[in-house]
Amino acid sequence: MKAEHSETDRHRVIRDALKDRPFATVRDILDLIDVSPATIRRDIAKLHEAGVIRKVFGGIALPAGSSSERLHARPFEENRVLNVEAKKAIAREAEKLCRDGDSLIVYGGTTCFIFAQLLARRSLKIYTNSMPVAATLWESGCCHVVLGGGELHREPGVLYSPDAAQPEFYGSKFFLGTQGIGSDGLMESHPLMARLVEMLVRRADEMVVLADSTKFGVRARHAVLPLARIGTLITDDRLSEADGDMLENEGVNVIIAKSAHRGNQAVGPIRGNRPTSYNRLSGVSACEIELDD
Repeated sequence: MKAEHSETDRHRVIRDALKDRPFATVRDILDLIDVSPATIRRDIAKLHEAGVIRKVFGGIALPAGSSSERLHARPFEENRVLNVEAKKAIAREAEKLCRDGDSLIVYGGTTCFIFAQLLARRSLKIYTNSMPVAATLWESGCCHVVLGGGELHREPGVLYSPDAAQPEFYGSKFFLGTQGIGSDGLMESHPLMARLVEMLVRRADEMVVLADSTKFGVRARHAVLPLARIGTLITDDRLSEADGDMLENEGVNVIIAKSAHRGNQAVGPIRGNRPTSYNRLSGVSACEIELDD
C-alpha cells in the first residue's frame, strides 16, 4: 500500500528502487510513493545533483561507475532509454561508414537498433540475429534483410541455436555493441551473446564497435573480443583520456561523435589516419527479407 513520505523517506525509497535493478521509471516510483509526479521529479533532480542516482530519459539509473561488474545485462527495453543522445550521435557516425551496395552484419543492442533505423531505407544487404533490428528494418525499411535462424531468446532479443551452421553470409563490416569494454576487450555477461559474437566475427572483414563512454570500465563475466581485433570504435565525447590511450595502444581507430546538445557535430577519429568524411551514395532497393536456415 502506498503512503505519503517525508523528503528523507522519499529519497530512501528512490534509492532502494535501484537495489535489485539498474533502472526504474518514474511510474515505478509513483507506485511506491503517494505523491505527485512533479514532487518525484524534484526529488530525482536533487539526488542526481548529489550523485546518488543518475537521471535518465524516462526515469533513473545507477550512477556511472557505481558497479564495476555486472553479472546480468540490462533488458533491451530498459537499456534503450539510457544515454539516448550519445547513442544517436554514434549511430549517425556509423552510418557514414556505409556505402550503398554494402553487405553488413548488424548485431543486437540498443545503439545498433538506432543505427539500423538510419539504414532502413538505404540500398544495403543486412544480416542480423536481432529481432528488434530485424523488426525496424522490416517496418520502416526497404533494404535487403537476412535474418539468422534459431530459437528466440527474449531478454537479449536475439535468435540463436547452438546447432546452427555458420551463416552463408559475408559482410564488409560487422557493427556490434557491447556490455562493457576494458583492457581485456569487449565483455558480455550473457554467454549466448559471447557465442554469437564469436560466430559472426569470422564472417566480416572489419569490426566496428558502437559503444557510448559509459561502457568503459564496466566488467562482465565473458571476454568476447580482444581490443586488437577491433578496426574502428565509435563513442561519444565523454571518452576519458586513459580509455583513449588504451585504445590507441591497441591500434584501434577511434571516432568521436558529439551529441547534438553539445554543439555542432564536428566528428572524426581522434587517432589513426582514417579520413573524417566519407562519400555516401543515395538510392533504395526493393525490400526483401530472407531467413537463414
